[in-house]
Amino acid sequence: MAGLACAAYLFGGLALSFRFFKGEGRAARLLLGGVWATVFCAVLPALWAFLWGFTAQANLCAAGTALVLGAACLPWGRFGRARGLPRFWRLSRREVPLLMTVGLLCAVAFTLTFTHVLRPDAAGALHSGQSTYGDMAMHLAFITSLAETGRFPPVYPLLAGEVPIGYPFLCETNSAGLYALGMDLRFSYILPMLLAMGCVFLGAYLLFRRMARGDARKAVLCTLLFFVGGGFGFAYFLDLLRSDPGNFTRIFTAFYETPTNYTSHNVLWVNPICDLMIPQRATLFGWAVLFACLYLLYRAAFEGQRRYFLPLGLLAGCLPLIHTHSFLALGIISLVLFLRAAAKGRCRWGALKPYLAYGALALCLALPQLFAFTFRQSSAEGFLRLHLNWANTQDEYLWFYIKNIGLTFLLLIPAFLHADARNRWFYLAGLPILILCEFVVFQPNTYDNNKLLYVWHLLGCGIVGILLVDVYDRLRGIRGRVYIAALTLTALCLSGVLTLGREAVSDYELFSSASVKAAAFARESTPPQARFLTADNHNNAIASLAGRDILCGSGSYLYFHGVDYAEAHAALRQLYEQPTNELLEQWGIDYVLIGAYERGGYAVEEDFYARSFPVVYDDGQGTLIYDVRTRAVG
Repeated sequence: MAGLACAAYLFGGLALSFRFFKGEGRAARLLLGGVWATVFCAVLPALWAFLWGFTAQANLCAAGTALVLGAACLPWGRFGRARGLPRFWRLSRREVPLLMTVGLLCAVAFTLTFTHVLRPDAAGALHSGQSTYGDMAMHLAFITSLAETGRFPPVYPLLAGEVPIGYPFLCETNSAGLYALGMDLRFSYILPMLLAMGCVFLGAYLLFRRMARGDARKAVLCTLLFFVGGGFGFAYFLDLLRSDPGNFTRIFTAFYETPTNYTSHNVLWVNPICDLMIPQRATLFGWAVLFACLYLLYRAAFEGQRRYFLPLGLLAGCLPLIHTHSFLALGIISLVLFLRAAAKGRCRWGALKPYLAYGALALCLALPQLFAFTFRQSSAEGFLRLHLNWANTQDEYLWFYIKNIGLTFLLLIPAFLHADARNRWFYLAGLPILILCEFVVFQPNTYDNNKLLYVWHLLGCGIVGILLVDVYDRLRGIRGRVYIAALTLTALCLSGVLTLGREAVSDYELFSSASVKAAAFARESTPPQARFLTADNHNNAIASLAGRDILCGSGSYLYFHGVDYAEAHAALRQLYEQPTNELLEQWGIDYVLIGAYERGGYAVEEDFYARSFPVVYDDGQGTLIYDVRTRAVG
């Protein structure tokens, strides 16, 4: 059933794209079709869930809706004329660089995804990579909770299932829907990511090709600069290489000591594939939509395709609960281009009307999401505050960006001066993002401003890549230009390549075999709405794999989401170390887990539970689950 739902979303997205973007090349139509499919898979189940909860029925209706939308877009009167199909699929030389670039990036990202997401070992434990060791457990908890409990709008399963989620949860509904329809948890997590990754890579390439006026070489270089490029962080590991080879090899063995993520030396400009797209689902799905929106915006603002403002408004309006940062970044860029159109057209109605219609449509769709969910979270302590110079804590201002972004940053000014008028404006439209992020922080974690900064960086890579190819062409006839180009490319990409290499060999056990077995019991033998008392370890299998509510999860998740968890966290310790029936009743605990994390984190009063409640699960190796619903309070 889940496979049929996937096919329905793909069919609906592609049919919509092929119907309304006839003037685009096949790559652009495939991109936009994939993006619409991604949006359908995330948004439609949520819309139906408002009626029936997040159930299999709601997800089947969502897939049916996508199927109907796709069928409505088919050219029913022209089925007998399919002569264009063979021509559509015929490979042209122009598309070879696209296929090679996007194919290479997809191969890298797909491989890392399959090795980093719940990879089982022979003993039954589940493994992750370096980048997914932190965030994946949280995403799994949201996904399994939605599918298991059917509650919608969703709540935090990591805080007793009582606090509404303000996090952009539409990055989870796609996988939760597939899981609810019977797909394996691992593949329901991975499958939507693969489509989104393809859309991100293809969207960036096509945007860069537009900026480069069709020059494939420039598009390839710009794409590599963004996804593989890095700063001068590699220098920290090449220093003293001859006397201490271990200084270099620790890139591949130490936890988060890479040329793009070396916090002790203030290197924070992480690789987009390793540290953003794979571990951060909101960023991945947000970029899939955002990059397509930027492509449409470029076509509409600079190439006269004003009819694209309508689909642009529809896609933009879906962004707040997919990735709020992407919505804000797109809004800033669009506002600057609106002001450009107003100045250029001297505020004539004809010049402003398309932008105003686009903005009105996007806001009509976005404002209900923002007021119902996003603003509720962002009003918490730590959100939206003044803070200077992003996450730089050690270096001079310019040196911080030079060593983090490298040659790409150094070449921004000459690249801007070299750019044509429309690319100058496009880069200028993204520049306020950098300025804003240098003075304002939007989340408790200051580092998270990079979700905005990378959109500015995307536009910078576009103009720098164009400059580098033009300089290379002007060096024609000069001996050694190939060596100069190779040296430049090495300086641009060495940090990124080393980071990708580190990620490829990383392997960490996320859930032990004992945790996996306990979670399987919880999922199969306890009610979906049951509340568990567990330790607050971030890799909590009861929450992540079984989809059950726990009293209090990891503070590293809850704090950065602006959730007040202090009372529940204090009660958690008391319930393990000084438990009473009254306290269990007060917090509505149904089951108590006692295992390695609980014994390691608390002085557990096991005698109380052993004499008071039945053991419903015992793996024979020290992991116990007590059913405490039989408590007597009096």
